Amino acid sequence: MEALMRGVAPPLFKRAVVPSLHKKYLSVIVDRVFCNCAERLVEKLQGNAQNGTAVNMEENFSQLTLDVIGLSVFNYNFDSLTANSPVIEAVYTALKEAEARSTDILPYWKIKALCKIVPRQVKAEKAVAVIRETVEGLIAKCKAIVEAEGERIDEEEYINDTDPSILRFLLASRVEVSSVQLRDDLLSMLVAGHETTGSVLTWTAYLLSKDSSTLKKAQEEVDRVLQGRSPSYEDVKDLKFLTRCIIESLRLYPHPPVLIRRAQVADVLPGNYKVNVGQDIMISVYNIHHSSKVWDRAEEFVPERFDMEGPVPNETNTDFRFIPFSGGPRKCVGDQFALLESIVALAIFLQHFNFELVPDQNIGMTTGATIHTTNGLYMKLSSRQTKSSVASSSPSG
Repeated sequence: MEALMRGVAPPLFKRAVVPSLHKKYLSVIVDRVFCNCAERLVEKLQGNAQNGTAVNMEENFSQLTLDVIGLSVFNYNFDSLTANSPVIEAVYTALKEAEARSTDILPYWKIKALCKIVPRQVKAEKAVAVIRETVEGLIAKCKAIVEAEGERIDEEEYINDTDPSILRFLLASRVEVSSVQLRDDLLSMLVAGHETTGSVLTWTAYLLSKDSSTLKKAQEEVDRVLQGRSPSYEDVKDLKFLTRCIIESLRLYPHPPVLIRRAQVADVLPGNYKVNVGQDIMISVYNIHHSSKVWDRAEEFVPERFDMEGPVPNETNTDFRFIPFSGGPRKCVGDQFALLESIVALAIFLQHFNFELVPDQNIGMTTGATIHTTNGLYMKLSSRQTKSSVASSSPSG
């Protein structure tokens, strides 16, 4: 839970994971996982589009990204878009606890005796136990297969065709990571990895729903680039405006809104701020991203502020003005993965639906590990005709 709270992965684990996120892996995951899960979401929402019932898109995007992270990391299908399970409930319980701890003044949960009597802590402990058991089971199952097949990585862009998951790569690479560390780090990826991307999709859809001209421009790009088909890994580089919409959403609603770092040695920060060993430093990404000293029209949604022909904005090419994934040695290891997932999911959503906010709902913010809406994001959907469907329905000759 502490690793989940701080949003960091130990350097050893990061060195093990980074090689797994190569181009070949991402290309396969886009096709097999990102597209398939997004298309299942579209199928689920078609009924709402037809009968005009409002749908909570925050909930649906969160379910979508949980399915994605389960398949990508573990080759495990939570099927949370259509089913409920104790594991899914445990994931959300753990996430809520992590968010509560990020704002609690007194860390009373560190007192073991209280964790056995305070109802919230009892529930959280049980949830983490369920997730740990599930993750341990998946690791053991995959390890047995790898050992039985004698699988070992012998090429730079290795991928297993039947199981392209990150877990399979780590076990086949024989990286020296303890089983407990592997379990806890994968647990953090599971719980935190899906929720951040779900929040990105939620707030990007919200911002687009309030800006019809930007929404139309994004849909026109999707239609032009994809011509009615699902996106491939290679298509993503051509979805430049859609990518900038997501980047601008990450600027206005960064996940997490606050970064926490612990000083390993005594230091002095710019401005002559002294830092002691073990002291926690809080960096408000939200305030940096909303500062008028850093950004022009800081409170406005302006995707065009980022050069369409330049590189995708990150911490280094913006001189650390834009840091949704942090920076330096503790930067989020899954930044490229999360951005790809967001682009693919949103492209497929825009391809199939028009959408508008349900009137008179209060879209407030609740901050914790990520930025949530206060009461959900309810929208009414209507189906769109993509270029391929229009062509197929046109009379011939």
